[in-house]
Amino acid sequence: MNLTRRQFVTALGCAALFPTACSRGPRRDRVGIALGGGGARGLAHVLMLEVLDELGIKPYRIAGTSIGAIIGVLYAAGKSGREIRALIDQLTVSENESWIDALSGESGLRWLDFLLPELRRGGLLNPDGFIAFLDETLGVERFDQLKIPLQVVATDFWSREAAVFDSGLLMPAVQASMALPGVFAPVTIGDRLLVDGGLVNPVPYDLIQQDCDLTIAVDVIGLRTPGEDPIPSYLEATFEAFQILQSTVLKEKMRHRPPDIYIRPEIRDVRVLEFYKFEAIFQQAQPQKDRLKRQLEKLLG
Repeated sequence: MNLTRRQFVTALGCAALFPTACSRGPRRDRVGIALGGGGARGLAHVLMLEVLDELGIKPYRIAGTSIGAIIGVLYAAGKSGREIRALIDQLTVSENESWIDALSGESGLRWLDFLLPELRRGGLLNPDGFIAFLDETLGVERFDQLKIPLQVVATDFWSREAAVFDSGLLMPAVQASMALPGVFAPVTIGDRLLVDGGLVNPVPYDLIQQDCDLTIAVDVIGLRTPGEDPIPSYLEATFEAFQILQSTVLKEKMRHRPPDIYIRPEIRDVRVLEFYKFEAIFQQAQPQKDRLKRQLEKLLG
């Protein structure tokens, strides 16, 4: 409909006198956060969630892949960033006895004692003990019992497509999302065989963009520098090849539709299962925590 001259002048006057009433900026009240995969480096997610707590921001949506699904489900269930940090401190005892005990379900078990039996199941480690611990810690069993809506990403092994879970039981979805090929056995849900979601969607911010006014993507894929031995071990080569794949997938996605805020902590020289380095991870992630806080304060006023 065309404006008359009088209507046009009135509109201009209104815009000049009351700019906030006539020309509002984009809404920023629905904040979503996507937590990516990256093994132990994903402990850095905790610092970014602490920013939301410090600013009094309750996410409208959370999406997570692999370690991002683990941290995400804890936060969506009502744990604060500080509480999750304390939980990590509780789980991680020392360099030699850490999350491995929780993953294996037995204490004091030597590395080789539980690696070999798991080879026949399609993975090196048995996560049942850790999954049971996580289930007990959450206090909820289903997606619809969470305080914040959560989407968990896994990969359908046979169709090679993303499998996104936002309903039903939590633990099978989280276990599937973290089923790094060769490390943990694939997980069967219904008629689908599922592995780590990082193969197809390492930082799933695209899942929440449609419903959120502001989307935060946290990329913890990490960086490595050459070691003394120029030839990496078999496991190290496998893990790093997976990281290269995730980086490539993410770069391609960001070319088409980037998130509003992209956070990438520069976490160097932390291998996939080196959870005992949590203090170094937190220290290296601190600058990006500060940056995220500044950006949110600027955007949200």
